[in-house]
Amino acid sequence: MNVMKKRCWGALLAALALLLASPAVKASSTRTVKDMDGQTVRIPRHVRRLADLWHANNQVVLLLDGQKKLVATTPLIKKQSWFTTVDPGIKKVTAPFAGNQIQVEELLKTKPDVVIAADPAQVKTARQAKLPTVNAMYTDFAGLKRSVTLTATILGGRAPQLARQYNQELDSNIKLVNRRLEGIQQRPTVVHFVNSADLTKVDGRHTIVDQWIKIAGGQNAITRRGNQVTVTAEELVKANPDVIIVGSSSNQAARRALKRDPQLRQLTAVKQGRVYGNPQGTFPWDRYSAEEALQVLWAAQKLHPAQMKGIDMVKQTQDFYARCYHYQLSKHQAQQILAGEN
Repeated sequence: MNVMKKRCWGALLAALALLLASPAVKASSTRTVKDMDGQTVRIPRHVRRLADLWHANNQVVLLLDGQKKLVATTPLIKKQSWFTTVDPGIKKVTAPFAGNQIQVEELLKTKPDVVIAADPAQVKTARQAKLPTVNAMYTDFAGLKRSVTLTATILGGRAPQLARQYNQELDSNIKLVNRRLEGIQQRPTVVHFVNSADLTKVDGRHTIVDQWIKIAGGQNAITRRGNQVTVTAEELVKANPDVIIVGSSSNQAARRALKRDPQLRQLTAVKQGRVYGNPQGTFPWDRYSAEEALQVLWAAQKLHPAQMKGIDMVKQTQDFYARCYHYQLSKHQAQQILAGEN
């Protein structure tokens, strides 16, 4: 009798093992997403542990209320003061990097269900480690919306609803700017420096920076294409922009840097006091940022103050943080963000 029971149990266990190993059961516990590169990636049906190796996308995860799922982030995000103010818990999240290189063993220790990245080399490294890896990189506003939607699809739960709300807000703010600037006769020329530490690096055309300059009613004074284009002081003098915006910099630091340079201090924008540090929040607003929804309003107001009169950027910033991050900024904090103080 005992022998028969053992045989029956053995047969049942063998059948169960075969069932669990079957493609149908595997398919029910996983799903596929198509990343920004067009690659189909199989991920768990329920993602509970997320490694986000792209600085900018950590902000999107925060926006989508998914920060509790983060098990890996980047060193830069852990040092981003407004991010740590809004989400102090990010300080405790592992950053599996040595410089710009992923430390695969450290990443594997975090046991992520999914990895999000943007750098092709990092995507390749994570995939070679057999981790489901999604490329979330984008280069324009349409891509920003698709990347937010992709991240929401990975997170699941109420994230897709939050993504739709964010995308609608971005579209709404762009439409508001378009209405206010309809029929403008003048489009100020703009130079956007990457930062104040290196005044030879600017953002050219066919970039997301170029796109928001156009939306805001300006024109890029740099005719070359691409991000972080190297230019000479002579080229900048020839371009002689009406407005200068400096990324990753406060208003004061931007103006000091330009006034120190004997050639650049002669530019029209410097002489007329139209030099601005780009706002920095949980991530700099000017590139690959969910806070581009605020950037378009801010930039339009700097380029066309008369047409954008009545839009209170302090209140806009406070409302965005309350709505999207559930964080109540003080008036002073919002002013600091708008002044590029990080």
